[in-house]
Amino acid sequence: MTKIAIVTGSTRPGRINLGVAEWVLAQAQLRSDAEFELVDIAAYNLPILDEGYPAAYQNYSNDHTKVWSEKISEFDGFVFVTGEYNHSVTPALANALSYLNAEFANKAAGIVGYGSASGVRAVEHLRGILSELQIAHVQKTGMFSLFTDFENFSTFAPTELSAATVAPMLEQLVVWAKAMETVRDAALVAA
Repeated sequence: MTKIAIVTGSTRPGRINLGVAEWVLAQAQLRSDAEFELVDIAAYNLPILDEGYPAAYQNYSNDHTKVWSEKISEFDGFVFVTGEYNHSVTPALANALSYLNAEFANKAAGIVGYGSASGVRAVEHLRGILSELQIAHVQKTGMFSLFTDFENFSTFAPTELSAATVAPMLEQLVVWAKAMETVRDAALVAA
């Protein structure tokens, strides 16, 4: 069965990101065409990137990197949940992505963004990072506004209109994740 991780994008105390990710997971688990699992980057205690070699070498010296690598390797696809910080992707998510390379390559991803402008700038910046990691990111995107989808800017309570943006993203993601399994298989045969 195709396995897809719902990856949090924040490690901050009091973060609203986890609530969004848990809601996305609940929506995803209504589907029967893939397995979904929450992967909370806060649980991996990743300091600012501290590996001596570029991630492409997979020459990891730190245990936290090895554990992170092992977890990400389990999945065929991802949903990255990112808030918008300073018109860009969250620092914790950018850092977590920077640790690895091959573990992400030739896999698929969807994105869920939120912020004052529904996270659109973070989503677009994240697409550039995902492209560099050779992650095929789908066009449909989950989008949530801090003004309409959060009570008191802190409790996730999506409107029906915003909530409806997630199902089309998941639909594309599952199809692409399955297709990318074929791409990875072909790459192994060629090697």
